Amino acid sequence: MARKKIIKAERTKKLEKEMLTCTLCGFCKSVCPYFEDNQWDPSVARGKVILAYGLSRGEIPADDSVVERLAQCTTCKDCERRCPSNIQVVEIVEAARADLAEAGRSHPAHKRIAKNIKKTKNPYGEVGKVDLGADIKQAEVGYFVGCTARYRMPEVAKHTISILRKLGVDFTLVDEVCCGSTLKRTGQDERLGEQLMKTNVEAVKRLGIKKLLFTCAGCLKMFREEYPKHVKVDFETEHLVEFLAKKDLRLRPLKRNVTYHDPCHIGRHLKIYDAPRKLIKMIPEAAFVEMKENKDLARCCGGGGGVRSADPAAAQRIASRRVKSASEVADLLVTSCPFCVTNLRYGNELVKADVEVRDIAEVVDDLLIT
Repeated sequence: MARKKIIKAERTKKLEKEMLTCTLCGFCKSVCPYFEDNQWDPSVARGKVILAYGLSRGEIPADDSVVERLAQCTTCKDCERRCPSNIQVVEIVEAARADLAEAGRSHPAHKRIAKNIKKTKNPYGEVGKVDLGADIKQAEVGYFVGCTARYRMPEVAKHTISILRKLGVDFTLVDEVCCGSTLKRTGQDERLGEQLMKTNVEAVKRLGIKKLLFTCAGCLKMFREEYPKHVKVDFETEHLVEFLAKKDLRLRPLKRNVTYHDPCHIGRHLKIYDAPRKLIKMIPEAAFVEMKENKDLARCCGGGGGVRSADPAAAQRIASRRVKSASEVADLLVTSCPFCVTNLRYGNELVKADVEVRDIAEVVDDLLIT
């Protein structure tokens, strides 16, 4: 009989007081996208807190069932919003994942991501160059493309580049590597993550960039929240929606009902709510309609936190519910993260709702009058 694997769990141990604050009230059940999908208590926040505490105390082994349940979190932070005890659930989950990774007990899909990043500097394992039609040069404004826009949705990057050119912005791309978000979210290889941070910051500084723009919610969250813990970030960071919302844009009319999906990493994590809505409302003749769950209450697309790689079927089901909600109020669903776009479209393959899913950069570029 195989010996049960008890791990050290040093990171999780530091959060024991936080975990003991949980009263097991179950309020997290009402908002967790994973619990809505499978109705299993170990998949919801309070269940993960119990598992993480058991790991930290050496009371439960790091077996496959524990690895699987702790991988079932999109890090959407909605449980934290709902929690009456203000427990930092995402921090606990990420700490437990890091402890599992250190013990060699990560989810296989997350191990593959780390292996890809170590080898190719992107989570997709892509080795080829992607020509986005813009230079790397000295400029005060930089655009950090991100791995998903570069390798899976280059149209978002190309539309962003087109917007900046139409506005007469002198900008540069960055000789970037993965921002490290997928490593951080899944608890993989902290040393590699720090190396990526240093590489990216040095690349930005070499070009004299004073303002770095993003179209990826996860990348921006990393630069604003995680990077300053390890490297000096002495340049401004902005999402494209923040940058454009301050401009006096001239846009062509669009006679459609438009709704907006708040990506978790710039929504609940960074509180960027007004800028994208202001941008959409600039579009003449477009009727902006909110989904029932919006802003702080917005439901997750289901793809973040390593879920799309570890459990694609669940990611698709979660996304399908969000797309269906959008189709009830609009025929155009706009969001501001290429990863959300890919997962929402993936979800719509399941329900085939009568709604188009687009990144806001695509919409603005198509309508921008020069």
